[in-house]
Amino acid sequence: MGWEEKAAKAKKGHRPSLKNWERDGLYEKFPPFAEYLLSPSTNPYSSLKIDLRSGRAEERSWSLECARQKRATSPPTQKLQAMQLDNDGTTEESTMYPIVLDADTPPEVFHEQYEAKVIPCVIRNIPYGDSSSGNGNRTTSFDEEKKDCDDNTAVSTSRNKRGWPAVLRWSLDKLINDPDLAERGFKCGEDDDGYTIRMKLRFFIEYLQHNKDDSPLYIFDTTFDEDKFAKRLLEDYTVPDYFSEDLFGLIGESKRPPYRWFLVGPCRSGTTVHIDPLGTSAWNTLLFGVKRWVLFPPHVPKNVVKGRKLILPGEDDEAIHYFTTILPRIKRRVAASGGKGDYYNFECYEFTQYPGETVFVPHGWWHAVMNVTHTVGVTQNYCSKRNFDEVWLQTRAGRKKMACSWLRKLQEHYPDLARRAKALNRRDNFLMWDEDPEAQRRYRKKKADKERKKREKRERKEKERARKKEKWGDHRTTERRKETES
Repeated sequence: MGWEEKAAKAKKGHRPSLKNWERDGLYEKFPPFAEYLLSPSTNPYSSLKIDLRSGRAEERSWSLECARQKRATSPPTQKLQAMQLDNDGTTEESTMYPIVLDADTPPEVFHEQYEAKVIPCVIRNIPYGDSSSGNGNRTTSFDEEKKDCDDNTAVSTSRNKRGWPAVLRWSLDKLINDPDLAERGFKCGEDDDGYTIRMKLRFFIEYLQHNKDDSPLYIFDTTFDEDKFAKRLLEDYTVPDYFSEDLFGLIGESKRPPYRWFLVGPCRSGTTVHIDPLGTSAWNTLLFGVKRWVLFPPHVPKNVVKGRKLILPGEDDEAIHYFTTILPRIKRRVAASGGKGDYYNFECYEFTQYPGETVFVPHGWWHAVMNVTHTVGVTQNYCSKRNFDEVWLQTRAGRKKMACSWLRKLQEHYPDLARRAKALNRRDNFLMWDEDPEAQRRYRKKKADKERKKREKRERKEKERARKKEKWGDHRTTERRKETES
């Protein structure tokens, strides 16, 4: 089978109820929207906020060029503040997100001023190492303003001496011809039962280059490190110093939740609006292409962020529909609300991510991402001391058995955090799984029910195969199975 047959099979498994993946014609409609986002005249950062005094919705936009000029004229002690400017020149300190930092910002400054305060950031030039002080591999044709900013950014060579091999290896042309990766199957979806749907990378890149789907399949693979060839991807990048503290690492690779993903996204694909699981924060580095992001602070209600009441019957809610249709409706509803009801204190922030930029999403922030062009990147979720409280509260409830193992490891390696976890348990009168016989009984019952359902499903399939074999004969059953699979 060629890429078309492989893609058709993957799409059928991923969304069997969707018969026509091109029904909205977004392959034809999307280019003007993408051209607008990539235009040099379009500021890449914008926000919409409700003014609490007047109740009016205030929309602003700004650019990296303004921020660069401000930093260039500021005293050295102020340059680390990464002050944002909107396009009329007025300052918006600490309220215009994300904060844009350069890769020479010391990790301790990032931890204290941004991560601990739950402030989203964009950190530029991390993957380029020493080459970021010159033009190097950073130059893109998307935005002349970005090039000018990059050429005036100096990156510290003391901590970031070696650039990522991914800068040279993760273009689409290199990936499709990579002998270690081209024949590997990567996850590009799930079926209705939660089973992984995979496609070989060479077939997927051909699909990426030729498909006309409204919302294409998207490689979002977390198990590449289990493949003896694909795990080479781990050698192509390094976890930035800003995010090197990873407390879930104490549990071990086999027991911890999924936390890192290799991403290959066709234009128009993306992830719908969500909060990262278990209270974790995330970083996302883009190596190839352009992405569009939207962020909502944790206090914005879920029903507002999702825009469920604004989705018409029969409309889809994939990432591309969210950015092109649902988000504009949300913003219009905010402007007409007068800041009342669920729209009180509303905030949202949109921005465009370019190659070499790393987005930091703090725990609890809603976010959605759309691929404006074909993209390649990597993302990881993590727990540090700065977000430990929230992660512990969610992990002890959502991953009960793992939380017990984690607490034992914390007692051994981070006794101060173990004491903090126990203090939170006492405050909430929370019993750990290994201290709660009733929780253990419920767990055993749930596990037994899950195994029973699997067994019953397997038996139903066997009975159906036996019925078809009796009706049509063995040879005809084999022929029909081949027809169905093709």
